[in-house]
Amino acid sequence: MYLTRVLSIVVAVIFPISACLALSLIGAGTVAQAQNPKASTASQSKPPDQEIDPGDVIKVDTTEVLLPVTVRDHNGRLVAGLTRKDFHVFEEGIEQPLSDLSLRQVAVDAVLMVDTSSSVAGNLEDFRHAAGGFAEALAPDDQVSLIQFDDRVVLLQDWTKSRVQFRRSLNRVAPGMFTRFNDAIVLTAHEQFQRSSTRRAFIILTDGIDSGRGSTFDTALQAALRAQVAIYVISNIEIERAQKQKELSALLAGPDSTVRFNQLRIEDLRLGLKELIASERRLTDLTSATGGRLYEPKSFDDLDQTYAEVADELRHQYTLYYSPVNRVRDGRFRRVRVEARPGSRTSTRAGYFAPK
Repeated sequence: MYLTRVLSIVVAVIFPISACLALSLIGAGTVAQAQNPKASTASQSKPPDQEIDPGDVIKVDTTEVLLPVTVRDHNGRLVAGLTRKDFHVFEEGIEQPLSDLSLRQVAVDAVLMVDTSSSVAGNLEDFRHAAGGFAEALAPDDQVSLIQFDDRVVLLQDWTKSRVQFRRSLNRVAPGMFTRFNDAIVLTAHEQFQRSSTRRAFIILTDGIDSGRGSTFDTALQAALRAQVAIYVISNIEIERAQKQKELSALLAGPDSTVRFNQLRIEDLRLGLKELIASERRLTDLTSATGGRLYEPKSFDDLDQTYAEVADELRHQYTLYYSPVNRVRDGRFRRVRVEARPGSRTSTRAGYFAPK
């Protein structure tokens, strides 16, 4: 079964890489269908500095900016009951006027994405249970879809409001190899959003370590900002870090002869720990810039609680609307800042791309 929406024209090419199908996504592509696991997308012949074709970017031709905002107190608890008068929005340092209709109830389109490479593959049942609970916790008008990524990016469930249908699709999540993390963000941001009047969110289970075979991190971040999507990452970095550190400490505690014999493994563990630190920094930047949040549970047993926290935040988010004072249609990125009550902390995306 193919997507029912009109997507980009795609040329599917199948080619082996290490006995696995790989999806090269430099530029526009399409999400491979779960019902057609051989589908993949050919690399487009674009210069390295033009990984996103301007024609592929979703643009909302409107004079009104939709800005989802999360407000927390100094203890990190969500703040409810705020009104328009409690908010101040600044665009490029200039305060923007808010109308009486600035706070509205807005549905959310939430894409649940799961990294099915080796680092997560052994705990997919924990993900299925937690993701099912997340969908149940959303409002009835909220839509969900499901994507897995490893050496390919696969759409397992297109948009649905049916929680039963979504739970069934979770059974199709299967382990793979490698991690096309950046490609998954770029491709999903380009193709999965059609409703312009909704909030948009990615909820991603991953360690964020990309295999380095496709899009760059900067390209992924730009794609997310252009799609106006908030990214919530539930990272298994702390789980991996504890496992690697435990093994490294055990090897280093042995006699010198054992340490010398295991030197290759020791260096591999040290390199892995450095990669986790670098990935953690990137994920922090990604979630902060898009107005989302980075979660780092210490065990896969904590996934239920973590996904429930994300659902709770989406239910209690404020949606601000304003018409920019600057009406120039120059296509440039405009930085946005939101202030609420004194002593509170706000989270929203770093800005938006103006119409052109």
